[in-house]
Order: sequence, then structure tokens, then C-alpha cells
Amino acid sequence: MADDVVLSERRGAVALLTLNRPERLNAWTGELEVRYFDLLDEAAADPDVRAIVVTGAGKGFCAGADMDMLQGIGADRSGNSAERTARAQRQQWHTTTIPKPVIAAINGACAGIGLCQAMMCDLRFAAAGAKFTTAFARRGLIAEHGSSWILPRLVGPARALDLLMSGRVFLAEEAAQLGLVNEVVEPELLLDRTLDYASDLSANSSPASMAIMKQQVYADYGVGVEEATNRSLPLMAASLRADDFREGVKSFLEKRPPSFAPLSQPG
Repeated sequence: MADDVVLSERRGAVALLTLNRPERLNAWTGELEVRYFDLLDEAAADPDVRAIVVTGAGKGFCAGADMDMLQGIGADRSGNSAERTARAQRQQWHTTTIPKPVIAAINGACAGIGLCQAMMCDLRFAAAGAKFTTAFARRGLIAEHGSSWILPRLVGPARALDLLMSGRVFLAEEAAQLGLVNEVVEPELLLDRTLDYASDLSANSSPASMAIMKQQVYADYGVGVEEATNRSLPLMAASLRADDFREGVKSFLEKRPPSFAPLSQPG
């Protein structure tokens, strides 16, 4: 496997992952997927990493599935191509299981499975004028890769159906209005702005708190307020007994940045 299909570097406590097939607008392949998920897992296991930023090399974020791969799948009517088998090892929502904030810096074209992967990130910053599309309906496909789950959560059912059924192209500015992206930034400032945000989380927010909050948000969306509250009670009781709570209060009173412990790994 070519390690350079996704690049990894450290910017302080932030891991920067770059989809790196710029000549194909970072179109998705099975090889790229495996490398990307491997790097996410490595960042999750590294105690020195507190946040993760994902972007694309060149002019695009990810223009969707590589057309060569799609043609191969289309020719294999059994649907059992080698790449589909490899990709089945970790589902497209794997990003939501990473216990650290994952932030997309969407620098350009974001389509199909590329849009799905951006949506599976916890936050999204986009370059002004970046183009988005679900594309599925225009390829004779359905709402793939968990998009029917994540897109309505971000923009609501009616807007999700518009974007899915029409497969129309829309820009970053509309994506922000819909709630699909958190912030639109001038292209030349996008990566710095996203890294600054991730660095602020790394410096000032408890890794344990962020991990639990991420889990809560994804798990509690489909339950009622009573169940969500009841689930939070033991978590709150545990946080009040934790060292991070004492450090959070102490650092506030002493008017200094907090010094939270790294996220502990299970086992």
C-alpha cells in the first residue's frame, strides 16, 4: 500500500491528515480509505494528539469515489469486488467513533463519499466558493455511506431530501446557511483558521470531556430528553470526581491555561 495517498504530520497537539491524490481531486479509493482510517486510529491512540484536522491536497477536498473504481464495481454485478471487501472492514461512520475531535478543512470540491466523510467529521470549516454535491441520484445510486443518517441530523429531513434527490451543486456559503458547515473562510486562510480552532480545543478543553461529549451527541440524538438526561447523570457524577474537574476549577481561579491529562486508552 502506498503510504502517500494520505499524509500525516503534527502541528503541536493537532494531527493534520491530508488526502493526497491531487491529480484526481483526492478521489476516494479502497487504498486511500484504509490508509485514512489507519491514520485516524493512530491519532486516536497517540496521547500527544488532542485534535485531528482533515483536508485535501491541491484544489479539492475529495471529489467522490474514483471513477475507475466505480466502473470496476459496475462491471462486477455481484458487488463483490476486492476493494468493496477491503472497505467493509471499517464502516464509513468510523470517524464518529474516534474519541477526539475530528475537524474537516474543506478546501475545494466535496462530493459523494467525500461529502459523507466530511459530514462524519465533528466540525466543518469550508473555503469560500467550495462546491458540494451528494451526486448519488445522478449516478443511479441511493443515499450511501450513512448519508441518510448524518445529513438529516445536520440540515433537517426536507433539506436533506433536496440535496440527496436533486444531487445539485451548492456552494460553501449555502452549506453554512443550511448548517452543513460551521464556518466559511477565505481559501488562503482556511487551513490556518481550522488549525487555530483545533489548537484552541487542544489547549483549553479536557480531552476526557470532549470524548464523552462526542459520544453523548451521537448516541443521544435519537432518544428523548428524559433518557438523555438520565444517561448523563452518572457521567456527570464521575466527572465531578475526576482530576480534570479539579484542574479546570483551579486553573480558572488562578487565571491560567488548564493542564488536562491526555486521554487515557482502554485496557
